[in-house]
Amino acid sequence: MPSDSIAIRMRGLSKTYAIYDNPRQRLRQLIWPGKRKFYSEVMAIRDVDLDIYSAETVGIVGRNGSGKSTLLNLVCGTIPRTAGELEISGHIAPLLTLGTGFDPEFTGRENVQINAAILGLSPDDIEARMGSIIDFAAIGDFFDQPVKYYSSGMYSRLAFAVAINSDPDILVVDEVLAVGDEAFIRKCFARIEEIKRNGSTILFVSHSANMVIELCDRAVLLEAGERLLTSDPKTVVARYHRLLYAPESKREDIIEEIREIDAGGFAHAPSSLAGGTSEFAIDASLDRLNGDPEDLGAFIPGLVSESVVEYVRLGARIENPRILDPNGNQVNVLRPGLVYTYNYEVHFDQPAFAVRFGMMLKMPTGFEIGGQASHAEGCGIEFVDAGATAHVSFRFNPRLTPGSYFMNAGVCGIREGEEVYLHRILDALIFRIDSTESSLITGRVDFSTTMSGQVTFVSGAKGDFDAH
Repeated sequence: MPSDSIAIRMRGLSKTYAIYDNPRQRLRQLIWPGKRKFYSEVMAIRDVDLDIYSAETVGIVGRNGSGKSTLLNLVCGTIPRTAGELEISGHIAPLLTLGTGFDPEFTGRENVQINAAILGLSPDDIEARMGSIIDFAAIGDFFDQPVKYYSSGMYSRLAFAVAINSDPDILVVDEVLAVGDEAFIRKCFARIEEIKRNGSTILFVSHSANMVIELCDRAVLLEAGERLLTSDPKTVVARYHRLLYAPESKREDIIEEIREIDAGGFAHAPSSLAGGTSEFAIDASLDRLNGDPEDLGAFIPGLVSESVVEYVRLGARIENPRILDPNGNQVNVLRPGLVYTYNYEVHFDQPAFAVRFGMMLKMPTGFEIGGQASHAEGCGIEFVDAGATAHVSFRFNPRLTPGSYFMNAGVCGIREGEEVYLHRILDALIFRIDSTESSLITGRVDFSTTMSGQVTFVSGAKGDFDAH
């Protein structure tokens, strides 16, 4: 759990780059400094205020060019700030560009000694950690060979092993976790989880929404160098995706909406719960499922999602998302092992092409457990006419541990040669799995679960979907 002490403090932090049209302009600026500007200015980071607490893990998300990497480089001191205040409390280990400073003529061992010294380790510390670094990198006899003979994977493994074994107070990671094979990636995550448990502060950039949701206490959304939103990971990722997939004409309106959420002070400080999301409370007087084999579920009117986020509609709209039991009754308290259907309607106000429908099941933290699409990518329904209505139904078997879960609903189509969401609703509904007398599930999900789906059109479409 994050402490009250601040590890990283930013106030009005800004970074401006000078952009020259050609080398001659740069030369003129050197000759006549201060007389006039031969360059244009680009603000990569603008007036960022942010506190990151000790032992807290914070993810930075944003579109390409939003300033994520620049912000991390400012924190690590690899580039100077243009304006504002930046205070760091503790030893930083940066995982930015892996292997920066490695000399290809030196051996792996020699590069480890140099790189570890740059990270602030003493000769005795380096010697004490050398065995762990060798074991972690797992490159065998190549460790004592010149780095110029390494493959790119071996190079990355060695660089990661050095940084990750420096026992930092603050670990800064910039989208470098996809190094090596799957087994090594898992080893990297296990080490990061250990660092987190030991009380280090972690600040990292990732384009993986699930990684941010799973690892982070809070998240920050950047756009054009501006800090738009600081909140729990689920809230930030949902707004980030809405901004990412919004048409250009709607983007400014969405940015303003996000600013208003942030101005309300929602969850700026770290939450005491992982992900900052609490379970929905249900009155104890409500009847619970008791293991009766004839009990197909229950419907609680007050059990509704309070975190619904809708994407901009692009000629289609999703309505009435609901779960039905085997008898066709609406339920939101489900029994593991029974087959239910997740249903919604999609009304098309405009013609649509290569149409696909989908669903996603998520944990309360926002972590995506799994889902299904009506068609494979590139194989959607060829044409849907304006005025058509699709009845979408996905069958699923919720072999899940007791708790609350959320469902997304989405419809995609091709516009201007690119697949986009014609409409999408995040956290469209919530359902619960109540306690049962016995369970064979040892993890979060029983992977014997099967899913299938069906889409039926009233009219106005070429092609249908029915998979079992």
